[in-house]
Amino acid sequence: MSAASTDHLTRLLGPTVEALGVDLDALELSTAGRRRVLRVVVDRDNGVSLDDIASITRTVSRELDASNALGDQPYTLEVTSRGVDRPLTSPRHWRRNVGRLVVAAGTDGPEVTGRIAAVDDVGADLEVDTDGTLVPHRVEYAQIRRALVQVEFARKER
Repeated sequence: MSAASTDHLTRLLGPTVEALGVDLDALELSTAGRRRVLRVVVDRDNGVSLDDIASITRTVSRELDASNALGDQPYTLEVTSRGVDRPLTSPRHWRRNVGRLVVAAGTDGPEVTGRIAAVDDVGADLEVDTDGTLVPHRVEYAQIRRALVQVEFARKER
């Protein structure tokens, strides 16, 4: 499906999802055999629960059926949270992950791994472990090529 169709679906579903108190983080439309898959990625402060996902799925499904935005061709609707495998691409992503460990690759420098200590509209302050000492390091969003939250199974408290 074309980008224009994805844009149309975003305009259609954005207000519906936001009325439920969540952000429409991404909308992806792909083909799987003869079916299409519409993946709606949502997020909010303090995360989304399975009950939230179920409620959002029902509401989005009703909106899609009422608008006939996907026509008569069968589709599968998937509503999901951001998870940790999606890159941090906006200040709200960084804000929602304060305290988490991230790896940020800059546009003109080496990767830096650190814990998000504070954020603002321009960038984030990380605490980088340098030989057992936490050193402050500032990253500006405009200078980040890719940033991912790291999964920590046994976080050591300092």
